[in-house]
Amino acid sequence: MIRSMLTTPDGLVHEGDEDLIEQWQATPGSHIWIDMQAEPGQREQGLLERLECHPMAIQDAQKERHPPKIEEFEHHTLIIYRGISSFDAQLNFVPQQVCFFIGERFLITLHPGEALSVDRFFNEQGSTLLAQSPERVALRVMYTSAGFYIDSLLEFESELSDLEDELLESGNDVLMRKLTTYRSRLVKLRRIFSYHKGITQELIAYDYAHLPRDENETLYAINDVAERFERLYTLTQMYYDICGDLVNGYISISSHQLNITMRVLTVITAIFVPLTFIAGIYGMNFEYMPELGFQYGYFFVWGAMVGIGGSLIWLFKRKNWF
Repeated sequence: MIRSMLTTPDGLVHEGDEDLIEQWQATPGSHIWIDMQAEPGQREQGLLERLECHPMAIQDAQKERHPPKIEEFEHHTLIIYRGISSFDAQLNFVPQQVCFFIGERFLITLHPGEALSVDRFFNEQGSTLLAQSPERVALRVMYTSAGFYIDSLLEFESELSDLEDELLESGNDVLMRKLTTYRSRLVKLRRIFSYHKGITQELIAYDYAHLPRDENETLYAINDVAERFERLYTLTQMYYDICGDLVNGYISISSHQLNITMRVLTVITAIFVPLTFIAGIYGMNFEYMPELGFQYGYFFVWGAMVGIGGSLIWLFKRKNWF
Protein backbone atom coordinates (compact mmCIF):
# COMPACT_ATOMS: atom_id res chain seq x y z
CA MET A 1 0.00 0.00 0.00
CA ILE A 2 1.27 3.43 -0.98
CA ARG A 3 -0.32 6.58 0.38
CA SER A 4 0.86 10.14 0.05
CA MET A 5 0.21 13.46 1.70
CA LEU A 6 1.09 16.77 0.04
CA THR A 7 1.09 20.20 1.67
CA THR A 8 1.43 23.32 -0.47
CA PRO A 9 2.66 26.81 0.50
CA ASP A 10 -0.91 28.16 0.33
CA GLY A 11 -1.97 25.76 3.15
CA LEU A 12 -3.77 23.14 1.08
CA VAL A 13 -3.48 19.45 1.94
CA HIS A 14 -3.85 16.69 -0.64
CA GLU A 15 -3.97 12.95 0.04
CA GLY A 16 -3.59 10.19 -2.51
CA ASP A 17 -0.93 7.81 -3.82
CA GLU A 18 2.30 8.20 -5.80
CA ASP A 19 0.50 10.31 -8.40
CA LEU A 20 1.00 13.29 -6.07
CA ILE A 21 4.74 13.21 -6.79
CA GLU A 22 4.30 15.07 -10.08
CA GLN A 23 2.24 17.78 -8.39
CA TRP A 24 4.87 18.04 -5.65
CA GLN A 25 7.69 18.39 -8.17
CA ALA A 26 5.77 21.11 -9.98
CA THR A 27 5.01 23.10 -6.80
CA PRO A 28 8.03 24.85 -5.26
CA GLY A 29 7.91 25.06 -1.47
CA SER A 30 5.57 22.08 -1.13
CA HIS A 31 6.27 19.07 1.09
CA ILE A 32 5.30 15.45 0.47
CA TRP A 33 5.11 12.42 2.73
CA ILE A 34 5.05 9.03 1.00
CA ASP A 35 4.27 6.05 3.19
CA MET A 36 4.89 2.56 1.79
CA GLN A 37 3.63 -0.49 3.68
CA ALA A 38 4.41 -4.06 2.59
CA GLU A 39 5.18 -3.02 -0.99
CA PRO A 40 7.10 -5.40 -3.31
CA GLY A 41 10.82 -4.74 -3.40
CA GLN A 42 10.93 -3.75 -7.06
CA ARG A 43 8.14 -1.24 -6.64
CA GLU A 44 9.80 0.29 -3.58
CA GLN A 45 13.14 0.51 -5.33
CA GLY A 46 11.65 2.13 -8.42
CA LEU A 47 9.90 4.83 -6.42
CA LEU A 48 12.96 5.53 -4.28
CA GLU A 49 15.19 5.80 -7.34
CA ARG A 50 12.67 8.17 -8.89
CA LEU A 51 13.22 10.48 -5.89
CA GLU A 52 17.02 10.17 -6.24
CA CYS A 53 17.59 8.11 -3.10
CA HIS A 54 21.08 6.64 -2.83
CA PRO A 55 21.42 2.96 -3.91
CA MET A 56 23.25 2.04 -0.68
CA ALA A 57 20.47 3.60 1.39
CA ILE A 58 17.86 1.67 -0.60
CA GLN A 59 19.79 -1.56 -0.07
CA ASP A 60 19.97 -1.01 3.71
CA ALA A 61 16.29 -0.08 3.95
CA GLN A 62 15.18 -3.22 2.10
CA LYS A 63 17.03 -5.61 4.40
CA GLU A 64 14.60 -7.53 6.60
CA ARG A 65 16.62 -7.06 9.79
CA HIS A 66 19.02 -4.15 9.94
CA PRO A 67 20.30 -2.58 13.17
CA PRO A 68 18.95 0.93 13.80
CA LYS A 69 21.25 3.55 12.31
CA ILE A 70 21.47 7.05 10.87
CA GLU A 71 23.43 7.93 7.76
CA GLU A 72 23.57 11.06 5.64
CA PHE A 73 23.61 11.08 1.83
CA GLU A 74 23.65 13.87 -0.73
CA HIS A 75 19.89 14.26 -1.24
CA HIS A 76 18.55 12.79 1.99
CA THR A 77 19.29 11.35 5.44
CA LEU A 78 18.44 7.72 6.20
CA ILE A 79 17.21 6.67 9.64
CA ILE A 80 16.44 3.02 10.32
CA TYR A 81 14.27 2.77 13.41
CA ARG A 82 13.05 -0.33 15.27
CA GLY A 83 9.41 0.34 16.09
CA ILE A 84 6.69 -1.99 17.37
CA SER A 85 3.53 -3.47 15.94
CA SER A 86 2.40 -4.93 19.30
CA PHE A 87 3.60 -4.81 22.90
CA ASP A 88 2.01 -5.94 26.19
CA ALA A 89 2.67 -5.79 29.92
CA GLN A 90 4.47 -9.17 29.84
CA LEU A 91 7.06 -7.74 27.42
CA ASN A 92 5.74 -9.77 24.50
CA PHE A 93 6.53 -7.54 21.56
CA VAL A 94 6.64 -7.79 17.79
CA PRO A 95 9.30 -5.46 16.32
CA GLN A 96 8.55 -3.33 13.30
CA GLN A 97 11.37 -1.86 11.25
CA VAL A 98 10.60 1.63 9.98
CA CYS A 99 12.92 3.41 7.55
CA PHE A 100 12.87 7.18 7.11
CA PHE A 101 14.23 8.90 4.00
CA ILE A 102 14.32 12.56 5.03
CA GLY A 103 14.94 15.10 2.29
CA GLU A 104 14.66 18.87 2.11
CA ARG A 105 11.07 18.71 0.84
CA PHE A 106 10.09 15.07 1.21
CA LEU A 107 9.73 12.26 3.71
CA ILE A 108 9.48 8.59 2.75
CA THR A 109 8.60 5.94 5.31
CA LEU A 110 8.99 2.21 4.63
CA HIS A 111 7.67 -0.56 6.87
CA PRO A 112 6.69 -4.19 6.15
CA GLY A 113 3.56 -4.18 8.34
CA GLU A 114 1.30 -1.94 10.37
CA ALA A 115 3.19 0.82 12.22
CA LEU A 116 1.08 2.33 15.01
CA SER A 117 2.91 5.66 15.23
CA VAL A 118 2.94 6.19 11.45
CA ASP A 119 -0.77 5.46 11.16
CA ARG A 120 -1.60 7.82 14.01
CA PHE A 121 0.22 10.79 12.51
CA PHE A 122 -0.83 10.16 8.96
CA ASN A 123 -4.45 10.29 10.07
CA GLU A 124 -4.21 13.07 12.66
CA GLN A 125 -1.45 15.70 12.94
CA GLY A 126 0.68 14.70 10.00
CA SER A 127 -0.35 17.53 7.69
CA THR A 128 0.39 20.23 10.29
CA LEU A 129 3.90 18.96 10.97
CA LEU A 130 4.58 18.19 7.31
CA ALA A 131 3.74 21.78 6.38
CA GLN A 132 6.51 22.91 8.75
CA SER A 133 9.20 20.45 7.61
CA PRO A 134 9.53 16.71 6.77
CA GLU A 135 12.03 16.05 9.57
CA ARG A 136 9.49 17.22 12.15
CA VAL A 137 7.18 14.41 11.06
CA ALA A 138 9.93 11.77 11.31
CA LEU A 139 10.99 12.96 14.76
CA ARG A 140 7.40 13.06 15.98
CA VAL A 141 6.76 9.52 14.71
CA MET A 142 9.80 8.26 16.64
CA TYR A 143 8.72 10.24 19.71
CA THR A 144 5.24 8.71 19.59
CA SER A 145 6.61 5.20 19.06
CA ALA A 146 8.88 5.64 22.07
CA GLY A 147 5.77 6.63 24.01
CA PHE A 148 4.16 3.27 23.17
CA TYR A 149 7.26 1.57 24.53
CA ILE A 150 7.13 3.61 27.74
CA ASP A 151 3.43 2.89 28.32
CA SER A 152 3.99 -0.85 28.06
CA LEU A 153 7.09 -0.75 30.25
CA LEU A 154 5.20 1.12 32.96
CA GLU A 155 2.49 -1.54 32.83
CA PHE A 156 5.25 -4.12 33.22
CA GLU A 157 6.34 -2.31 36.39
CA SER A 158 3.02 -3.24 38.01
CA GLU A 159 3.43 -6.82 36.81
CA LEU A 160 6.93 -6.91 38.28
CA SER A 161 5.71 -5.51 41.60
CA ASP A 162 3.02 -8.21 41.88
CA LEU A 163 5.58 -10.85 40.96
CA GLU A 164 7.91 -9.60 43.69
CA ASP A 165 5.18 -9.89 46.34
CA GLU A 166 4.25 -13.37 45.12
CA LEU A 167 7.86 -14.47 45.15
CA LEU A 168 8.36 -13.34 48.75
CA GLU A 169 5.18 -15.06 49.90
CA SER A 170 5.51 -18.36 48.07
CA GLY A 171 8.46 -18.54 45.73
CA ASN A 172 8.67 -21.48 43.36
CA ASP A 173 10.37 -22.60 40.19
CA VAL A 174 7.50 -21.38 38.01
CA LEU A 175 8.10 -17.79 39.16
CA MET A 176 11.82 -18.25 38.62
CA ARG A 177 11.24 -19.31 35.02
CA LYS A 178 9.00 -16.28 34.50
CA LEU A 179 11.67 -13.95 35.89
CA THR A 180 14.30 -15.53 33.66
CA THR A 181 12.04 -15.01 30.65
CA TYR A 182 11.54 -11.36 31.56
CA ARG A 183 15.28 -10.85 31.88
CA SER A 184 15.83 -12.30 28.42
CA ARG A 185 13.20 -10.01 26.89
CA LEU A 186 14.63 -7.00 28.73
CA VAL A 187 18.06 -7.72 27.28
CA LYS A 188 16.58 -7.62 23.76
CA LEU A 189 14.77 -4.37 24.49
CA ARG A 190 17.86 -2.82 26.03
CA ARG A 191 19.83 -3.64 22.91
CA ILE A 192 17.21 -1.92 20.73
CA PHE A 193 17.10 1.15 22.96
CA SER A 194 20.87 1.31 23.00
CA TYR A 195 20.83 1.63 19.18
CA HIS A 196 18.13 4.32 19.38
CA LYS A 197 20.01 6.16 22.08
CA GLY A 198 23.06 6.19 19.80
CA ILE A 199 20.99 7.65 16.95
CA THR A 200 19.76 10.57 19.05
CA GLN A 201 23.23 11.17 20.47
CA GLU A 202 24.49 11.53 16.90
CA LEU A 203 21.63 13.90 16.07
CA ILE A 204 22.58 16.06 19.06
CA ALA A 205 26.33 15.91 18.43
CA TYR A 206 26.43 16.36 14.64
CA ASP A 207 24.69 18.75 12.30
CA TYR A 208 22.86 16.73 9.65
CA ALA A 209 21.87 18.73 6.58
CA HIS A 210 18.30 17.46 6.53
CA LEU A 211 17.81 17.68 10.31
CA PRO A 212 19.21 21.16 10.96
CA ARG A 213 19.86 21.96 14.61
CA ASP A 214 19.91 25.70 13.91
CA GLU A 215 16.11 25.59 13.71
CA ASN A 216 14.81 25.77 17.26
CA GLU A 217 11.74 23.60 16.70
CA THR A 218 13.81 20.83 15.13
CA LEU A 219 16.34 21.03 17.96
CA TYR A 220 13.58 20.82 20.55
CA ALA A 221 12.10 17.80 18.76
CA ILE A 222 15.51 16.08 18.69
CA ASN A 223 15.98 16.71 22.43
CA ASP A 224 12.50 15.34 23.20
CA VAL A 225 13.22 12.13 21.28
CA ALA A 226 16.63 11.83 22.96
CA GLU A 227 15.08 12.18 26.42
CA ARG A 228 12.53 9.46 25.69
CA PHE A 229 15.14 7.03 24.40
CA GLU A 230 17.33 7.79 27.42
CA ARG A 231 14.40 7.06 29.70
CA LEU A 232 13.61 3.82 27.87
CA TYR A 233 17.18 2.63 28.17
CA THR A 234 17.25 3.53 31.88
CA LEU A 235 13.93 1.79 32.56
CA THR A 236 14.96 -1.45 30.86
CA GLN A 237 18.26 -1.43 32.74
CA MET A 238 16.48 -0.81 36.04
CA TYR A 239 13.92 -3.57 35.44
CA TYR A 240 16.68 -5.94 34.38
CA ASP A 241 18.52 -5.24 37.64
CA ILE A 242 15.32 -5.72 39.67
CA CYS A 243 14.69 -9.10 38.02
CA GLY A 244 18.27 -10.07 38.79
CA ASP A 245 17.86 -8.99 42.42
CA LEU A 246 14.65 -11.04 42.71
CA VAL A 247 16.36 -14.11 41.28
CA ASN A 248 19.30 -13.70 43.67
CA GLY A 249 16.91 -13.07 46.56
CA TYR A 250 14.97 -16.24 45.79
CA ILE A 251 18.19 -18.24 45.58
CA SER A 252 19.34 -16.77 48.93
CA ILE A 253 16.02 -17.63 50.61
CA SER A 254 16.14 -21.16 49.19
CA SER A 255 19.73 -21.57 50.40
CA HIS A 256 18.77 -20.27 53.85
CA GLN A 257 15.86 -22.70 54.10
CA LEU A 258 18.13 -25.53 52.99
CA ASN A 259 20.66 -24.54 55.66
CA ILE A 260 17.94 -24.63 58.32
CA THR A 261 16.88 -28.09 57.20
CA MET A 262 20.46 -29.33 57.17
CA ARG A 263 21.05 -27.88 60.64
CA VAL A 264 18.02 -29.73 62.05
CA LEU A 265 19.17 -32.97 60.43
CA THR A 266 22.68 -32.40 61.79
CA VAL A 267 21.34 -31.89 65.32
CA ILE A 268 19.29 -35.08 65.08
CA THR A 269 22.35 -36.95 63.86
CA ALA A 270 24.48 -35.51 66.68
CA ILE A 271 21.93 -36.68 69.27
CA PHE A 272 21.78 -40.24 67.97
CA VAL A 273 25.52 -40.72 67.36
CA PRO A 274 26.42 -41.37 71.07
CA LEU A 275 23.28 -43.47 71.50
CA THR A 276 24.24 -45.53 68.49
CA PHE A 277 27.75 -45.86 69.93
CA ILE A 278 26.40 -47.26 73.21
CA ALA A 279 24.02 -49.61 71.38
CA GLY A 280 26.90 -50.74 69.19
CA ILE A 281 29.07 -51.62 72.18
CA TYR A 282 26.38 -53.61 73.93
CA GLY A 283 25.34 -55.25 70.71
CA MET A 284 28.70 -57.02 70.40
CA ASN A 285 28.57 -60.79 70.84
CA PHE A 286 31.51 -61.32 73.21
CA GLU A 287 30.94 -64.00 75.79
CA TYR A 288 32.70 -62.20 78.64
CA MET A 289 31.55 -58.60 79.13
CA PRO A 290 31.56 -57.05 82.66
CA GLU A 291 28.12 -55.50 82.56
CA LEU A 292 26.22 -58.39 80.95
CA GLY A 293 25.64 -60.17 84.24
CA PHE A 294 24.54 -57.06 86.16
CA GLN A 295 20.91 -57.37 87.25
CA TYR A 296 19.94 -53.73 86.53
CA GLY A 297 22.36 -53.16 83.62
CA TYR A 298 19.56 -52.80 81.09
CA PHE A 299 17.94 -49.98 83.05
CA PHE A 300 21.24 -48.22 83.67
CA VAL A 301 22.01 -48.21 79.92
CA TRP A 302 18.57 -46.82 79.14
CA GLY A 303 19.03 -44.16 81.77
CA ALA A 304 22.44 -43.21 80.36
CA MET A 305 21.05 -43.00 76.81
CA VAL A 306 18.07 -40.86 77.86
CA GLY A 307 20.33 -38.64 79.94
CA ILE A 308 22.81 -38.10 77.08
CA GLY A 309 20.03 -37.43 74.58
CA GLY A 310 18.26 -34.99 76.92
CA SER A 311 21.50 -33.16 77.71
CA LEU A 312 22.31 -32.71 74.03
CA ILE A 313 18.80 -31.44 73.27
CA TRP A 314 19.08 -28.91 76.12
CA LEU A 315 22.50 -27.78 74.89
CA PHE A 316 21.37 -27.32 71.27
CA LYS A 317 18.25 -25.42 72.33
CA ARG A 318 20.33 -23.13 74.48
CA LYS A 319 22.52 -22.34 71.47
CA ASN A 320 19.39 -21.79 69.32
CA TRP A 321 20.49 -24.42 66.84
CA PHE A 322 16.92 -25.59 66.35
